[in-house]
Amino acid sequence: MEQDPLFQEVQRFRQPWLWALLGGVALLLLVLGPISWGGLVIVILVAGLVYSLRLRTEVRADGIYVEMWPLHRSFRRISWAETESYESTEYSPIGEFGGWGIRWAPGKIAYNVSGNRGVWIERTDGRTILIGSQRPEEFVRAIEEISPALREDT
Repeated sequence: MEQDPLFQEVQRFRQPWLWALLGGVALLLLVLGPISWGGLVIVILVAGLVYSLRLRTEVRADGIYVEMWPLHRSFRRISWAETESYESTEYSPIGEFGGWGIRWAPGKIAYNVSGNRGVWIERTDGRTILIGSQRPEEFVRAIEEISPALREDT
């Protein structure tokens, strides 16, 4: 049985600059003529993928859940037992990770869709996870509400 989340957030790629860029590339390919129809199809497929992407984040009694649909078929869980610390933060998506989406850097991974705010989670194995959020303070409050009681039990 799935638990009711204490915190839930769904984010999508809806930045105007992103759609202007994809639209500009599509328009350029149309202007260049019939030789660019293959490129136009690729731009349309990429736009469809970007439009369908969504980052779902939940805080439940047994951990933090993250899913970047349709790239993930189910949630990725970060259990409380593997959570060392966490904090609300501002970050540079381009400077620290090279952009948005699911991004890897040595010892860390980021799930972000827009903006420059999120929650850093330090795991017991030394790796860190950044989960982008439009409501990071609420995200951290939900973690604080659940995790202290669980840590006392361990």
